[in-house]
Amino acid sequence: MAGIDLNPDEIQFIVQPYQFEPHRGPEQPLSSSESSSESDSERDSDIDNVATDEWCTCNNCVAMPTATERRCCQSFAVCQPKLDEATITCITMHEAFQVNCLNHHVLELSFYEYLDYNGPIGDEEPVHELYRYIAYRRYTRWLWHRLGKKTRKVIPSCVVSAIRTRFPSDEYTGFRYPRDY
Repeated sequence: MAGIDLNPDEIQFIVQPYQFEPHRGPEQPLSSSESSSESDSERDSDIDNVATDEWCTCNNCVAMPTATERRCCQSFAVCQPKLDEATITCITMHEAFQVNCLNHHVLELSFYEYLDYNGPIGDEEPVHELYRYIAYRRYTRWLWHRLGKKTRKVIPSCVVSAIRTRFPSDEYTGFRYPRDY
């Protein structure tokens, strides 16, 4: 800074670029491209034929197409208090899950809230598919309370299976990160 005389004690009070950014730990790669050139979908497709009993401990999970989606409810720390409180082995057996995520009347009310925010649906959009979407949202809100914009959480396979069984479709999208669409 030309023309400004600063003594060393005053320099500490000047805002420096990146001053409040977290420092990279030694175990972290410099960038995500350096850590792996594979995309998430490529890594997920590497493990296509993993038996359900290798990753499911609740005995209600079904095979999922990607490794990201192959998660049992018991592997989520956020599920453990709910499982312990109800003394159950699977989150789909929890009364709150069945009432809030599978009950048609509860989802109907959330459907009306969805319409308030998103406007009317088209004739080509089946209501039961929206109910499935709403059930996923209600599940994530139940466990994680509030997610920020473009924040996604993987839902356990057993939960996805229970919701898909209740609100079936010909095609399913699966889990996608916000950057994927």
